[in-house]
Amino acid sequence: MRTVITREKLAFAFGMMYLWIVMILLGAIVFETFIVYPNIFHTVPESFQTSMDFMAVAGPSDFFPPVGMLAVVTGIGAVSLSWREKSVRYWLLASVLLLIIALFILSVFFFWPRNTIMFEEGVAEHSVAVLKQTAWEFQMGHWIRLGTSIATSALAFIGVLKLYKRVIVSRRMEPPA
Repeated sequence: MRTVITREKLAFAFGMMYLWIVMILLGAIVFETFIVYPNIFHTVPESFQTSMDFMAVAGPSDFFPPVGMLAVVTGIGAVSLSWREKSVRYWLLASVLLLIIALFILSVFFFWPRNTIMFEEGVAEHSVAVLKQTAWEFQMGHWIRLGTSIATSALAFIGVLKLYKRVIVSRRMEPPA
């Protein structure tokens, strides 16, 4: 018996990889929200140094950029391969666009400059008041990032469910071997 890899099956495989990766990202963001950030922002600016000491070997910047890029690549693959399926296309496309616009662009233009202020420049270049304000802005922005990550994962999940339904329907229509 010969296995045929159809476009739908390949789209489903990419969709599953994309969903898996955005769920990992969501889990990491939830972990940061409730475990890491309360420690980082406990007593600004003193807690910044404690956090930097703890993350001396590896930190969020070692994890999020490569995993985020993998999510973008697999998401684009899933959208491209499922483009013919209107019921799937818009869910996955919305998820990938939200990932790129709200998570990546928000990180580059909002979070990264604040990370520089808090963790690289610190009290050597900024007053405690500026650092506390920056920390507050970062934390408020992070709630947007968390909500966006939840929405990205939910959209991907719906898209993959619809894609799964399509694969099952096409499998039922295949002639028996």
